[in-house]
Amino acid sequence: MHRRLLLIAAAALTATLGASAGAQAADPMKVSASFSILGDMVKEVGGDRVQVFTFVGPNGDAHVYEPMPADAKELSESKILFINGLGLEGWMTRLEKSSGFKGTVVTASMDVAPREMVEDEKTVTDPHAWQSLANGKIYVANIRDALIAADPEGKATYEANAKEFLGRIAAMETTVKEAIAKLPPERRKIITTHDAFGYFGAAYGMEFIAPEGVSTESEAPAKDVAKIIRQIKAEKVPAVFLENVTDSRLLDQIAKETGAKIGGTLF
Repeated sequence: MHRRLLLIAAAALTATLGASAGAQAADPMKVSASFSILGDMVKEVGGDRVQVFTFVGPNGDAHVYEPMPADAKELSESKILFINGLGLEGWMTRLEKSSGFKGTVVTASMDVAPREMVEDEKTVTDPHAWQSLANGKIYVANIRDALIAADPEGKATYEANAKEFLGRIAAMETTVKEAIAKLPPERRKIITTHDAFGYFGAAYGMEFIAPEGVSTESEAPAKDVAKIIRQIKAEKVPAVFLENVTDSRLLDQIAKETGAKIGGTLF
């Protein structure tokens, strides 16, 4: 009798463990993100519960990306599409239509206070909101809430991952502020290719000077380039910085005419 009871108990335990293992082995939820920085944030919050496909890779340009047939297939299989919004991904509407995407679109920059600037005598929205770590916290909260809505069973995981990630962002913000505070105000100037760092500058007291507009599709007017060259010479700016996604020829020209050195790469 005891042996029979033990066998029944063992069988019940095996069935329970098997069901548990089956639940744990469930396929991760497929989601897509428009570009690599946003994709990385989704991975941080989603952890093992999500499989993230990113359209624009780390060295790609989200302003001018041209979707491929494989992108449409990946998007069609995704439950969520995470975009930056604020006009960054002008190509995304076409991709959504061609893929037949039926999932949820989540704008990670929702609730961010957008910056506006004048470009070619027009007021435009600066889409590069993630450059401020305070805005990065808003992105994380929006990502967390979207993942919970799509996968309620993963709520505890998403909340724990987001909490840990937000803690690291807060620590990094302290580090950034302390580092910049050590620079004299007159040295807090950066010359770079296109105007992608306005949120960073506003948040941390840096001045970014760029001959091109907020989009890499913009071309720098000759008068703007000449103005920057005069400014570099007058203020004795020692270095200019390239971006990893832009053509280096313009800054090479500026460096040659001013004697400023190429100081490094901005991502």
